[in-house]
Amino acid sequence: MKDNVIIDLKNISVAFDGEQILKNLNLYIRDKEFITLLGPSGCGKTTTLRIIGGFLEPDEGEIVFEGKKINGVPPHKRQVNTIFQRYALFPHLDVYENIAFGLRVKKWPEKKIRDKVNEMLTLVNLKGFKRRRIASLSGGQQQRVAIARALANEPRVLLLDEPLGALDLKLRKDMQVELKNIQQRMGITFIYVTHDQEEALSMSDTVVVMDSGIIQQIGTPEDIYNEPKNAFVADFIGESNILDGVMREDYLAEFSGHQFQCLDEGFQKNEPVDVVVRPEDVDVVPVEEGMLSGTVTSVTFKGVHFEIIVDIGGFKWMIQSTDHQAVGNTIGLKIDPDAIHIMHKSAYSGAFGDYSSFSDEIDRLSDPAEEEA
Repeated sequence: MKDNVIIDLKNISVAFDGEQILKNLNLYIRDKEFITLLGPSGCGKTTTLRIIGGFLEPDEGEIVFEGKKINGVPPHKRQVNTIFQRYALFPHLDVYENIAFGLRVKKWPEKKIRDKVNEMLTLVNLKGFKRRRIASLSGGQQQRVAIARALANEPRVLLLDEPLGALDLKLRKDMQVELKNIQQRMGITFIYVTHDQEEALSMSDTVVVMDSGIIQQIGTPEDIYNEPKNAFVADFIGESNILDGVMREDYLAEFSGHQFQCLDEGFQKNEPVDVVVRPEDVDVVPVEEGMLSGTVTSVTFKGVHFEIIVDIGGFKWMIQSTDHQAVGNTIGLKIDPDAIHIMHKSAYSGAFGDYSSFSDEIDRLSDPAEEEA
């Protein structure tokens, strides 16, 4: 039995103009959970959100809310509120009246409305802003008004569709912290949609990685990052070197022409596999101390570290190191067993992992002689 489940999506399928958007999707969401649907444009994450909100009906499947099927129930009758990337605030109303709007529709008494609006203004750090016009607010302040208005209606679930997409980087990071704090203080379920991996990892209790209408992996941010299920997840969540390999036996993988001790088991002997090594988990060492060696083809300063592209047998690795390396240097690489993650082959095998585009391909694209040829 699934404990504490508030929403259960069962075998949900949706097609638009003959194109399958969601394919037999199954997902349950727990009460008071911060869950993020993460994936590229067109993966089906916003469609999933719209189905939960009642803005779209699935072609097949059931939407269950606290044990009751709610297919066909209109949005305003669901215990759910939605915040979109465009906040849809009323420009002719001030901050107070924007937040109070839904409560007036519900015919709350004026004192109760005033108490709730003041509570929400305190929650989103906008005390003293109640009579401000919407047009006079910054993007971050408008975001807070949208959150306050949605939460004033006391929904059981808040749906957030890329709500930080219009904000600049620093403000977006501040609001990530703010949203997580609000969710914890209010103790309600947040279902968040984004294509931004950092947002998903920093805010969520659970991350649902989607592609082509199918859930690729569900897990904690740590699980998704450290134990990706396939090459798509490994590539989408952070940078990854993804290589063809062979599992010679339990705890022994072969790739890049060498055998490496690892922590993985349960694969068939000599099974072809995908190998993931994160750039930050590779140590740069003198060539004679390295398990592998290669030539530096590109170096980019990233502030905290250098992003170094290394050619090893024709495959371009990405390494993140605080030590600068010069282009053309030959360096050694050391990889500890716990830095190697083994995945079964999938439909995504071979599609990711080689960082050629950081060096040779860009050189060719920018070569005017080749452009004229």
